[in-house]
Amino acid sequence: MNYQPQDFLPIFVQLAAALAFIVLVMVLTHTLGPKRHSAKKDDSFECGIESIGDARTPISVKYFLVAILFVLFDLEIVFMYPWAVNFKQLAWNGFYEMIVFMGLLLAGFIYVIKKGILTWEK
Repeated sequence: MNYQPQDFLPIFVQLAAALAFIVLVMVLTHTLGPKRHSAKKDDSFECGIESIGDARTPISVKYFLVAILFVLFDLEIVFMYPWAVNFKQLAWNGFYEMIVFMGLLLAGFIYVIKKGILTWEK
């Protein structure tokens, strides 16, 4: 097919309408909304716990390492779903490829355990 620029006009019109709606709603809520400020209302609030102390307290790097590892290993699971769905079509070749994939995943997990990243008390 040979698309012309005017074929994309409805998409651009819808995009412009959506952006205009967003800007309109933001402007209206800002101008029409109540403006009541108080010390209690302007105080930061999170999960029902009052803020005490400095927000810039250092957090252990282990927290971030565990978070990154969770994302990595969780993402690896995402690759297993298409494999499981297409298991019959992939036959033995797909099975061997998944064995290699799982072996590399297990090697990474063993490396993480040997490095002690998952041990909190140290």
